[in-house]
Amino acid sequence: MSTSRSIDRPLAAVSRALSVTSRVALYLAGLGLVTMTAVVAWQVFSRYVLNNSPSWTEATSIQVMSWFIFLGAAVGVRERFHMGFDVLLYVLPPSAKVWLRGLADLAVFAFGVGMVGYGLQLIIQTWSAIIPVLGLPGGFNYMPVTTGGLLICIFTLERIVLRLAGVDVDSEADVAHVSEAQ
Repeated sequence: MSTSRSIDRPLAAVSRALSVTSRVALYLAGLGLVTMTAVVAWQVFSRYVLNNSPSWTEATSIQVMSWFIFLGAAVGVRERFHMGFDVLLYVLPPSAKVWLRGLADLAVFAFGVGMVGYGLQLIIQTWSAIIPVLGLPGGFNYMPVTTGGLLICIFTLERIVLRLAGVDVDSEADVAHVSEAQ
């Protein structure tokens, strides 16, 4: 590692904290998937067995689905699980790969900023409306977009800072193991 020891410890601490944040987001997304499955199962049971379908199930399942999709997307950004076009990386020299990956990180960061900015605008513009069957403010519909975008920005910024500090974030090793490199 090309960084000094005084820089390694703070970066490692931040990376560990973001690893915990990522894990919590992943568990919340998993819990959301299970919750949505239970809500949809209840809705189907109520409709076809009880012949009395509750009105809140569809809106609730959509809300929960929005949360686990955007939390899961943010975790995918941190853990590099998303698809990418790596064909060009195989033919470029190592110095060009770093620049191309950095450019990709900047594009992902800009996308996250857009999610936060436009998501906040939508929250503000729809907050006074009420989601009828849930009784929640309409802005709640756009909170997953904004939260996911914020996490995408944070996780991408972590990768950019680690790369600038000389940490090999592009290898198969997990970014969370930055502290082990000390």
